[in-house]
Order: sequence, then C-alpha cells, then structure tokens
Amino acid sequence: MRIDQGKRPAAFLDRDGVLNVDHGYTHRPEQLEWIAGAPESVRLLNEAGYYVIVITNQSGVARGYYEEATVRQFHAHMQDTLRAQGAHIDAFYYCPHHPEGTVKKLAVRCHCRKPNPGMLEQAASEWPIDLHGSFLIGDKDNDMVAAAAFNIRGIKFDAHAQSLVDLVRRQLKKVAT
Repeated sequence: MRIDQGKRPAAFLDRDGVLNVDHGYTHRPEQLEWIAGAPESVRLLNEAGYYVIVITNQSGVARGYYEEATVRQFHAHMQDTLRAQGAHIDAFYYCPHHPEGTVKKLAVRCHCRKPNPGMLEQAASEWPIDLHGSFLIGDKDNDMVAAAAFNIRGIKFDAHAQSLVDLVRRQLKKVAT
C-alpha cells in the first residue's frame, strides 16, 4: 500500500519493551500494559508530523505459541486504545520468523527479523518516508543494529531507567533546532 502524501520522517518504534511492557510473548489484548507515557509519546510524534511505525519481532508465531491473526488482533487493540487517547500508529510491521521455530514454514533465517533491516526497508518502500529525519527507538542491541544497517539514528531506551515521554521530547527538540 503506497500512501500519496509528501515525504515525512518516521519514528520507528519497537513494540515490546518500548510501547508495552514485555511480559514474554505478549499477544493477548488483556496483556496490554503500556509503558508509562507511551500513548502520550505516540501522540507527540503524531502532532510533530512523524509517521509512527512499529517494527517488532514476533517469534512466538514461528514457535507455535500464537497465530499471525493474533498479532494483528493485538495491534488492532493497541490502535483502539491509542485512538481513545488521541494518538495513532500509522503502520505495524512484524516478523513471524525464527530459525528455531516449530512451525516449519516460519523456521527460517530471514531478512525481516531484527537485527536485519527488512521491516524498515519494507516500510520505506510503502510509505513516503524522509529517512534523513527518521529514527528508531528500541530497547535491545538488535534494534540498534537494525537502525545502523538502515542508516538511521538508533535510540536505546530502558523503561526502568528512562521516561519515554522525555526521550521523545528531547528527540523532537533536537530535530527542531
């Protein structure tokens, strides 16, 4: 799906550990527990004119813990709760693969699984993204490696030691100056 709008920067966000608390293979709507300030952070990015794009490894699919439809339902639930708070995510990209998976067709090494940049590349092919102003916020080294491979800034986030809202505000201020 190609969006017919002018180019804008994107804020690529990892999901588990950045937007929602990582409970280990989080996939049921009742498991959604937002990281403090996550909905406000998404709203701030929306208001600043960024595309907000989630990129997330979901190896639970390859491991047979849940189906791809379950991932899509969880993302729809996230979107619904964000909309109720005046925010939205423009797109969700997920990798269902893992080389040690039990679902044979998904037990592969792929280009979309972070630290590879495949999900970022797919988003850039489907959205008019200004890569120069784009960045990725993630909580793992694999996120930073994917950002570097895609030539965008990677920002490491630790929900236990940092405020997501403050991090987003600092990034927006940095870009504005």
